[in-house]
Amino acid sequence: MVIVFALLALTVLVGANWYLWRRLFRDTTRGPGRARRGGAVLIAGGWVLAIGALVAERAGAPFWLQRVLAWPGFLWLALSVYLLLALLVGEAVRPLLRRFLRNRAPAETPAEASAATQAPRPRPQPQPESVRTGSSTPKASTPKTSATKTPERPGADEPERREPDPGEADPGEPQEGKPGEGKPAEPSRRLFVSRVVGGAAAAAAVGTVGYGTYGVLRGPRVKRVTVPLAKLPRGAHGYRIAVVSDIHLGPVLGRGFAQKVVDTINATQPDLIAVVGDLVDGSVKDLGPAAAPLAGLKARQGSFFVTGNHEYFSGAAQWVEEVRRLGLNPLENARTELPWFDLAGVNDIAGESEGQGPDFAGALGDRDTTRACVLLAHQPVQIHDAVRHGVDLQLSGHTHGGQLWPGNFLAAAANPTVAGLERYGDTQLYVSRGAGAWGPPTRVGAPSDITVVELASTQA
Repeated sequence: MVIVFALLALTVLVGANWYLWRRLFRDTTRGPGRARRGGAVLIAGGWVLAIGALVAERAGAPFWLQRVLAWPGFLWLALSVYLLLALLVGEAVRPLLRRFLRNRAPAETPAEASAATQAPRPRPQPQPESVRTGSSTPKASTPKTSATKTPERPGADEPERREPDPGEADPGEPQEGKPGEGKPAEPSRRLFVSRVVGGAAAAAAVGTVGYGTYGVLRGPRVKRVTVPLAKLPRGAHGYRIAVVSDIHLGPVLGRGFAQKVVDTINATQPDLIAVVGDLVDGSVKDLGPAAAPLAGLKARQGSFFVTGNHEYFSGAAQWVEEVRRLGLNPLENARTELPWFDLAGVNDIAGESEGQGPDFAGALGDRDTTRACVLLAHQPVQIHDAVRHGVDLQLSGHTHGGQLWPGNFLAAAANPTVAGLERYGDTQLYVSRGAGAWGPPTRVGAPSDITVVELASTQA
């Protein structure tokens, strides 16, 4: 089954890239040449870099090599997605544009269209003198000498030159169509339409990816959400938790990006900071300096951290110790009792492969159920366990809001909530879109955020 799925995925990938090459390079050129060969090299090379970047990251290749491959490789992933989508939209535009050109061409050249329908006038032929004079007896012919010899008609010694018939093709031009018909020849029209559609698709894809990349690199924006909790004491009304997830420090997003995240969080002056997983994509050795700005996080009641699935790809135990050294408090299937409510955290599901999966009973089993409880859990699918254990609010990330539209539809198929606040029985779930990006440093239709969750007491 796995082999069948892999072959199907490979077939779709090859077919999609052949389609890109055909529409962008084959259909926009008159024949084989450097443009078509260059297009094939561009597309194939982009995928070599993309696959190389993914393999280098997971295999722990030298960090300099990861950085060399990551930027062009991951950007190609995003660009190829939007090139494909734009060209598919262009398929609907293509026949409309061809029809528009066919209908418009005669109206632009009425003289040529009129000339094409008129038959050319025959030239008058010289007549015998007897016919012109009306005499039935022809005159005696006079012997012609070399001195008096004249040609019977002008240009008799060379082929007669005449104006081309408007309905004929010029023999000196490529025979793609009849230039005198008053409208473009069909092959030329198809080439023109292919160039217009291909150029527009390329411009749209580049613009979309460029703007989406700028949105990530400039840093996340602050989003504010109010969450009422029935068990929250009146004195805790307005308590602010800064929620940040999916920073994804790695070969693309480094120390400068981490500093932007820290500055944005600190500017909100939160009571508590919750880092809910997927902090890094790499080892402590490679990314320790990039994560160093996290030591500057400031909140009245501290900063807390739970693991995400990417921590288990990068050495979760080492990163737990590193964030503790930086001043964050890891909650590994643990709970802390704050003055107004309980704050608990569980490991990510990916930790099950290492015997470090989530343990809701260990984190929540013996707590006082009359107190409000806020749970940090990286993946939204953990909400079902949270409901069973009487959690009031779960804070999660993981989905990136889909990151690249239409990826939000795929994210919705795998997660109960893609982004925002929803209620599951007596438990509420808030899912952040995340601060960074995985793979392409690009977001389309899913802007990055740091959310300030303001708790509201219904007793106030």
